[in-house]
Amino acid sequence: MPEHSTTPPEPTHSALAEDYSRLDPNTIIDAVESLGFLSDARVLALNSYENRVYQVGIEDSVPLIAKFYRPCRWSDKQILEEHQFSTTLAELEIPVVPPLYLPDSQPDSSLFYYSGYRFSLYRRQGGRAPELTNLDHLYRLGKFMGRIHAVGKSGLFQHRPTLSINSFILRPYQYILDNNFLPDLYVPSYKAIVADILKHVESKYEQCAPQLIRLHGDCHPGNILWTDNGPHFVDFDDSRNGPAIQDLWMLLSGEPHEQEIQLREILEGYEEFCDFNPAELNLIEALRSMRIIHYAGWLARRWSDPAFPKAFPWFNTETFWGEHILQLKEQLAALQNPPLQVYPQ
Repeated sequence: MPEHSTTPPEPTHSALAEDYSRLDPNTIIDAVESLGFLSDARVLALNSYENRVYQVGIEDSVPLIAKFYRPCRWSDKQILEEHQFSTTLAELEIPVVPPLYLPDSQPDSSLFYYSGYRFSLYRRQGGRAPELTNLDHLYRLGKFMGRIHAVGKSGLFQHRPTLSINSFILRPYQYILDNNFLPDLYVPSYKAIVADILKHVESKYEQCAPQLIRLHGDCHPGNILWTDNGPHFVDFDDSRNGPAIQDLWMLLSGEPHEQEIQLREILEGYEEFCDFNPAELNLIEALRSMRIIHYAGWLARRWSDPAFPKAFPWFNTETFWGEHILQLKEQLAALQNPPLQVYPQ
């Protein structure tokens, strides 16, 4: 049985191919046990596609969460920088779930290696989705997000990426075209609508020139676990530099007047701990547009992973691309509407 190591493994064929085929239950258990834990052999796959995440039962203890990182996606420095950020937040008693550091490791580390895979461990945190129509929930979410961003403003990530037009529009757009995902009849429409959206998004950024801070990066309700004691923020895997509003707009839903009420409540809590630049309200629809384009590109890039066609059977069909272009047209209209009115005029 290969022993765990804190030294990065040599690249293997499977790593270069982003292959999870060898990651069977025995390998998962062996990886966890290589760090000194004794598993009760219960392994439950959790809902994750970019990485592989499992709940692993531990004898005479609560289960652990083991995250196996997608090979070739993040460098070790990028993973450790994310770990350090969430650990700093946890040390300040902000309710996040950081990775476990094992003092018996040499050196003391949160990133481990086993059989060609990199993985980390987390304590299990239960909870349910927050009620985004509950103003008290929104206010409390805003308070904790303000505390996260107050830390995020103290410095930028040095190794992790920045949320940018290039990475969220241009690269996914080009990948979709270069790899012939679009049916021929949709190519002209797709090119035209993305060009129009790009023009408006660039204009929004020029008008705002947002301050970059360290973000959670993917703060949708699925990455927030609510308990009787309040929220816990999980899965900082997409942490990056970007504008503060990126971590707030995904908590909004409904018609514009409903979103305005929600955002006022969030910002009331947020601004107890961190200043907010109202000019960033102009970026909400730009960031939404970027996320829609990036999401389609992400599915396209991962389509060779056998898990993706099984989980997203509707992707890469003529119906999907027709609806995707229609969604982008709706976003183009939204980009031309006035921003949310949150502050008194």
